[in-house]
Amino acid sequence: MASPVAGVEAPVSPTPSRPPGARTRWAAHAPFAVVLTVAAGLRAVTMMGYRPGRVYYIDSYEYLDLALHPRPGTGFRGIGYPLLLRLLLPFHSVPVVVAAQHVLGLATGLLMYALLRRRGVPAWGAVLATVPVLFDGQMLQLEHAVLSDTMFLFLVVVAVVALMWSPGRPSARAAAGAGLSLALAALTRSVGLPLLLLVLAYLAARRIGVRRFAAAAVAGLLPLAVFAGWYRADHGRFALSGTDGVVLWARTMTFADCHRIQPPPDEAPLCPNGTWQDAASEYVWDPDSPINRTPGGAAANNDLARSFALRAILAQPLDYLGAVGHDVSLAFHWTPARHPRRVTPAFGFAKGRWAPTGVPPWAGRTLSAYAPGATGEYRSVEPYAAVLRAYQYPAYLRGPFLAAILLAGALGLRRGTLLPWGTAVTLLVVPVAVLDFDHRYVLPVVPVACLAAALALAGRPGRVRPPSGGPHR
Repeated sequence: MASPVAGVEAPVSPTPSRPPGARTRWAAHAPFAVVLTVAAGLRAVTMMGYRPGRVYYIDSYEYLDLALHPRPGTGFRGIGYPLLLRLLLPFHSVPVVVAAQHVLGLATGLLMYALLRRRGVPAWGAVLATVPVLFDGQMLQLEHAVLSDTMFLFLVVVAVVALMWSPGRPSARAAAGAGLSLALAALTRSVGLPLLLLVLAYLAARRIGVRRFAAAAVAGLLPLAVFAGWYRADHGRFALSGTDGVVLWARTMTFADCHRIQPPPDEAPLCPNGTWQDAASEYVWDPDSPINRTPGGAAANNDLARSFALRAILAQPLDYLGAVGHDVSLAFHWTPARHPRRVTPAFGFAKGRWAPTGVPPWAGRTLSAYAPGATGEYRSVEPYAAVLRAYQYPAYLRGPFLAAILLAGALGLRRGTLLPWGTAVTLLVVPVAVLDFDHRYVLPVVPVACLAAALALAGRPGRVRPPSGGPHR
């Protein structure tokens, strides 16, 4: 625009530009953006390579049944995951379910990265910590199956991130969010309950303040109390499950000696009867095991089984600890242990077409009601499946590496890693202590163990990192 003064040009306003500090901050996150994009592409390959998504044995059918008919059941499936399935029910699609779970897997890695960067971990360290979660072949397999594991893992990470986001005490809102996440985790898998109680004890020991602790406790315990009241209305007792005694009884079957236990007459039929299984959990399903030969079966004898199990543990504490220690050690093998021996645990991507076998009629009707047209068939599609079959062997977090990650986290306990490290150890030990080892049960350990290790190796996990390029305030 010409100036009114002859021969003089009006000054030109400078073009607005992004501040250098903002550009620096975004550039610092570029490596993770690349990693997250590759991880998303890998999940797209999984969606294309194995269709429509794995309906996994009877577990998936029971979850779908609870989604269609919500109720406080007496079986082994919690109500938390069926609530997610019910939210997705309008789509009537198994692929939509597994796609949502793949998104949860990516979101878990994103939450981990955000927390680590906020806590001052260098970008390379934060990215490296997310690799086992974003790229492990087992993670991909579980995200691609109608199973509760991915949701449970995500909820645990949400709780840990919420409690660690602030450098000092968490806000009341964050404490409530963590409590609610752990309540949902407890309704998803039973191991979530001891985890919630331990986290509440940790918060009390930290003296975070009455209001903050009350927010966490109410948000964590109230949903469980409501569910227990619902359970009582249906089954006559205030409880979260009707199988806790059965699973603990199965744990004792690998070492129980009734000559030492000396159970009362009403519990004597639960003593080992000569049937042998190579894994404790198999005693729950073996039709010849004592619990299934007792009148009424497992469902009617939960309280009796719990009483026997506690009596066995008190009579043989060293045998119990030895059985738990042995099964925990299976997580640290280089080659995945066959536990039970009839199962190949870790490498599930194969070539072929699989149709459900031994499925009761109600299960087929349930699947058809949830996803009309679905048959439960699961098939590999080339060339995408070939990529995953080759990928899964190197992309497996070997046991010694998991042990090293846990050890690294333990080295930082005095620097503020107790919450994620303690969460990891709880998730590793408690499932074995109350039932059995399963490679599936180890996967929720990985993200929180990686958080603890990254924070420990960063040197000062209690410090929140100021924005890059900006002044320290």
